[in-house]
Amino acid sequence: MKKKLDLLEELQEVDQQIDALKVAQSALQAEMSGINQGVDGAREEVAAFEASLAQLEAEKIELESTHAAELDNIVRSETNMKEIKTNKEFQAVGREITAAKKQVSDLEESLLQKISQIEDLSGALAAKKSSCGELAENAAERVIAKQAEIDAVQSDIDTETVRRENVTKGIPASLVKKFTILREQRRGQALAIARDGYCMGCNMHLPPQLYNNLYKYEELLTCPHCQRILILKLQQQ
Repeated sequence: MKKKLDLLEELQEVDQQIDALKVAQSALQAEMSGINQGVDGAREEVAAFEASLAQLEAEKIELESTHAAELDNIVRSETNMKEIKTNKEFQAVGREITAAKKQVSDLEESLLQKISQIEDLSGALAAKKSSCGELAENAAERVIAKQAEIDAVQSDIDTETVRRENVTKGIPASLVKKFTILREQRRGQALAIARDGYCMGCNMHLPPQLYNNLYKYEELLTCPHCQRILILKLQQQ
């Protein structure tokens, strides 16, 4: 029984080591995801800038089209004025031309504003693209380095997994099953140290007879409070 308990203790040590490695690996994977998300976010910003610029360009084209149409209307109205015979019609057309010229002036002001906005946004977009490119390049290097760390941890996990398989070969399958169930139920700790009459797993006092029986190593004993498998560890002097 002493040998089985020693193997169970080693099994718990291996499992806890694998758990710790998996936690470390998950943290590294989260860091790598964060790096990629940073690049994705920068690319989304670039795409948003490009969409805004495309919208401004479309609005500029529309303004230019309206501006050209208004100029044509002015030319047409001025040509028509030569054929007008009554003063009333002449004044009416004159008012239309004045209004059209005011519209043209307003459109030209809007066009200048739109061109200024396009120039500003184009400059910002160029800077954003440059920044995004540098970020992506740096991120690629960091991802490679992070992946190397993840692979190294995976190698350690694989090594510990092989070690676990070797340990379990010396333990009856039914005992491994019991150990696994206890481990799942007790937050990764299927075994508990028994010392000075107490279970160190739950800090509860053990029945004296049960504690004394631990010295005999005749059977597998569990804590009546937390059900963990007990391993006797005497206080070191």
